[in-house]
Amino acid sequence: MCGINGAIAYHPEACPIEPDEIKKVRDSMALRGPDGPGFWISADQRVALGHRRLAIIDLSPNGDQPKASADGRFTLTFNGEIYNYLQLREELKGRGHRFTTNSDSEVVLAMYAEYGTGMVSRLRGMFALAIWDSEKRELVLARDPMGIKPLYYADDGRSLRFASQVKALLQGSGVDTTPDPAGHVGFF
Repeated sequence: MCGINGAIAYHPEACPIEPDEIKKVRDSMALRGPDGPGFWISADQRVALGHRRLAIIDLSPNGDQPKASADGRFTLTFNGEIYNYLQLREELKGRGHRFTTNSDSEVVLAMYAEYGTGMVSRLRGMFALAIWDSEKRELVLARDPMGIKPLYYADDGRSLRFASQVKALLQGSGVDTTPDPAGHVGFF
């Protein structure tokens, strides 16, 4: 199991993302991904992605994440395994896509480039992912329909932060932990 995290400062008045915060949250999940840390931040520091890797399919450094598409438009951080990735890979090759790794994460990137968010219904497996589209300036968060791979988020009205674990998300400085009366009502 890998660990993913990141943040997007979507409101114009939101402060830029602090790289150290993303790395601190990421590193608090070291047990989820002992094979190495990854980090990516946009040039304007409005979006950042973190990754703790547990190498399973492509053991080479080519499988490191966050992973960018060949054209640089999409950047992915991904936790899980896509069971039908070899079938999808062959389909995508037939549509002109080229692959440089043996990883399922590269297939997920190509699927998103080809089908947008519609690709999620074609993925068979367990996953949680974040994809940044630099052209549309959109962040997509998704997880498998059964919710096997966790994905937690916090939105303060200016920035959205996410992580594979709540305790990791709380390691960052931007999550308000003040009790919410509406949350208590919903819980009880």
